[in-house]
Amino acid sequence: MKRKKNAALSFVLLLGAVSLFGDMTYEAARSISGPYLALLGASAAVVGVVAGLGEFIGYGFRIVSGLVSDRTHRYWTITIAGYVISLAAVPALALTDNWPAAAILMMAERFGKAVRNPARDAMLSHAAHEMGRGWAFGVHEAMDQVGAIIGPMIVAGVLAWKGSYHYGFAVLIIPALLALAVLVVARVTYPDPRALEPAFKPGEAGRLRPVFWLYLASAAFIALGFADFPLAAFHMKTAGILADKWIPLLYAGAMGVDALSALLLGRLYDRKGMSVLFFAVGATALSAPLVFLSGGGLLIAGMALWGIGMGAQESIVRAVVADMTPADRRATAYGLFNAGFGFAWFAGSSLMGVLYGKSIGGMVVFSVLAQLCSLPLLFTVGKRLKSGE
Repeated sequence: MKRKKNAALSFVLLLGAVSLFGDMTYEAARSISGPYLALLGASAAVVGVVAGLGEFIGYGFRIVSGLVSDRTHRYWTITIAGYVISLAAVPALALTDNWPAAAILMMAERFGKAVRNPARDAMLSHAAHEMGRGWAFGVHEAMDQVGAIIGPMIVAGVLAWKGSYHYGFAVLIIPALLALAVLVVARVTYPDPRALEPAFKPGEAGRLRPVFWLYLASAAFIALGFADFPLAAFHMKTAGILADKWIPLLYAGAMGVDALSALLLGRLYDRKGMSVLFFAVGATALSAPLVFLSGGGLLIAGMALWGIGMGAQESIVRAVVADMTPADRRATAYGLFNAGFGFAWFAGSSLMGVLYGKSIGGMVVFSVLAQLCSLPLLFTVGKRLKSGE
């Protein structure tokens, strides 16, 4: 048992290292994508649509990826293909000089994420069985966000040194190659991660429970009202709140909060269950007013709350999906769940981009109310999970 637990931890750490270097790459790019699009002549509505459409692609295609992963069992092949697409798209942004070309590459990076994530999360869930799912996904997310802290800091340094977004994107080829190298090591070391879950029996797939769909509906409200960082960064730049070089550093700080909250919330989820999500939703709902209707210290506090929301989404939200779905249907479940989540994110981001141009206050009200609408559904989900429905 101890040997299997050590193997599970080793696998989680290897995938965490892949995500660390991967996030150094694409989260660094994400931290400056809003200002970069603005520099290339894009409007607030365009930034909102690009961010939302990118997330829709990044989540929506996971239906196909998840189904293919479970039916072919080629989890590693699909995971590696997705990483290659994402990690190639980011450095290519250094070659762009107009916002449509940059937008296409940004969406290509999200497409690669859609390809890889259901298969990767399914493999991770098998290792998480031995460690406690909240803790395993929390550790993975924390390592992921270490990269998300370092990457924006690197880009901020390049902007301060060269004053060039193109140099900032070009340097990201280094962590991209490191991510692919560690991914190969993980593939060679653990060719069949499903063996890490003792209760797993291939071929005994069950149906997704009704509570899964209720949980998806609750998560969709969270996504609908979650203000994406590119729009927040656009606001900081166009409102003159922060200079360009400080925006990626603020994003890095939010990613630090994300990492710490993922660990804490993951551990609390293993002990307390669904109730932990109520705190996360409440914290995230308060972030939009502080980010878009204030400045200085309150804006920083708002980004910290935003980081808590991101930490919850990438740790306990994923853990709940694994806990309520059959072992041989998890890639499918993650694909369906993330597609619904992504559609809501796309709709919300696009609408908030349009609302921002008409009324920032109206945009904030929409963000808060949409997220709070998830709470009654989450309460029902928690009751049904306790009763075994």
